[in-house]
Amino acid sequence: MTYSHLTTDELVMIESYYHQNISVAMIAERLRRSRQPIYNVINFLKQGNSAIAYYKRYKVYKKRCGRHKIILPKKQQKYIKEKVAQGWTPDVNIGRFEQPISCSMRTLYRRFKDGTFDITTLPMKGKRKPNGDQERRGKQAFKRNISEREKDYTLFKDEFGHIEGDTIVGAHHKSAVITLVERLSKAIITLKPKGRKASDIETTLTEWFQSIPRNLFKSFTFDNGKEFSNWKVLSNKHDVSIYFADPGTPSQRGLNEHSNGLFRNDDLPKEMDFNKVEQLFVSAVADKRNQIPRKSLNYQTPLEVFSSYINDSHLSSLY
Repeated sequence: MTYSHLTTDELVMIESYYHQNISVAMIAERLRRSRQPIYNVINFLKQGNSAIAYYKRYKVYKKRCGRHKIILPKKQQKYIKEKVAQGWTPDVNIGRFEQPISCSMRTLYRRFKDGTFDITTLPMKGKRKPNGDQERRGKQAFKRNISEREKDYTLFKDEFGHIEGDTIVGAHHKSAVITLVERLSKAIITLKPKGRKASDIETTLTEWFQSIPRNLFKSFTFDNGKEFSNWKVLSNKHDVSIYFADPGTPSQRGLNEHSNGLFRNDDLPKEMDFNKVEQLFVSAVADKRNQIPRKSLNYQTPLEVFSSYINDSHLSSLY
């Protein structure tokens, strides 16, 4: 039987039965209650108190029940604020084990919701576009579909060297930044083209391919934007497989889309004119994200995982 506390009506009835000298056993039978809580009330009444006084005392004790709110030490609060300012999420603060935190991940998230920490400093959440949103931008007429990727690379999900790519467009749609994300390490590479035309994208990617070891990356998966219409030239010239996601299906390049959303929140907003920034700046933005530990990487940083697959001498040419 599920236990429930005595109600005010029951307390009044117990007080009445007590003054009528009815036994505890009889009261328990009439109220269909166990004897112990009735004994507690009667012992309280024998001290000259009333049922209302018993209920008021019960309410005071009830407020003391439950787990008390955890207040983190100032040292831990300072550490959390510093790391969140660098882009770390609460679960990374807990899982990285650099600084012991005296609460669980869920409790730390609650501290953001109750105002202990500034919730606006956390990365974005929610959907960027509503369900059923249709892609209306230009589409590639002739392309290699993403369905061919699984056939060409049977170990696609477990091997290093597969890239998801896109562009972030700047103010007035006159500038862009190329974003590339390696799927296994989640490392981000940003490139700054002179413009956002297909020829600009081709030129920038060609220069980048020439600066990195040949065949380091096996495949690239882009969206259907016209800026990647020169993909055949890139594929043939640099011996790399290029595929395109289905129209209006950003989830097929979810890692890249998520990274772009973080960039928008951090350092590459829509109103920025990317023609006024240099490659050094966009590389620094990517480096900031690559230095943040990820839960999906067992709380390693993307840079740490990426470095385990390539020589240190190649890192400088990739950024």
